[in-house]
Amino acid sequence: MCCGPRPPSDTGDVRSGRHAAPSAASTPPRSVKEVAVAPGGKGDGDQGARAQRFVVCHNPEQADRDASVRGQLVAHLEQLMTGSDTWTERRRDEFVGSLKTKPGLRRYLRRTNGGLLRVDAAAIKRESHLDGKWLLRTSDATLTPEDLAAAYKTLLQVERGWRDMKGALGLRPVFHYREDRIRAHVQLCWLALLLLRVVENATDDTWRNVRDELERMHLVTLATADGNVAQRSATTPGQKTIFAALELPEPARFFDFTVPTD
Repeated sequence: MCCGPRPPSDTGDVRSGRHAAPSAASTPPRSVKEVAVAPGGKGDGDQGARAQRFVVCHNPEQADRDASVRGQLVAHLEQLMTGSDTWTERRRDEFVGSLKTKPGLRRYLRRTNGGLLRVDAAAIKRESHLDGKWLLRTSDATLTPEDLAAAYKTLLQVERGWRDMKGALGLRPVFHYREDRIRAHVQLCWLALLLLRVVENATDDTWRNVRDELERMHLVTLATADGNVAQRSATTPGQKTIFAALELPEPARFFDFTVPTD
């Protein structure tokens, strides 16, 4: 069910056998349960010294998201199939073939003995039992199931940190040649990443959402007959919440006054 070794544990979506999406595994699971596996099977090796342990984690929030996505896919499939009973057999075959590149839709489609197209209610029911569940595999016998789930969450956070460093923070490419400047560049990126995590932990939101909300604040220059004044836009409720969470004062409303000279 899981792909490739990844110490101390590996994870996969129990539905597809692929690695679990970050959104699924990054949120702390509400329930964790270890699955007993009889020793001596494939992969145990060294007379069971490398026996595999499997831990199933369940996240109700992810389960709700899985159900919502599946509902949207089924609704879209039903829309595409509207009037298919009147189609020719060739057109039905072409429709089924067109879904080969869309596995998200194809797995909910079935054909009756008469060749008609129907939504596979049995497949939907089977998948509903797997909503919000992801599987951890490890050969470490010292960690508890809860520790395994926490360790994988930490691993995802580290990987996300590297993505942010290389992407949003511009760690690469490095347009420096001297070693001291390269070191300074990396250290500044690391400090920026630290600030991002401080903001996310304090606001309980992603940096992207916080940034988008703060970018709505603008500074404009108003020209009047009595002079110019630089004034920022009014603080939105979302911005007030962010400033309060970070224990920061709101920026000054007025920044500059220029009186015309005679």
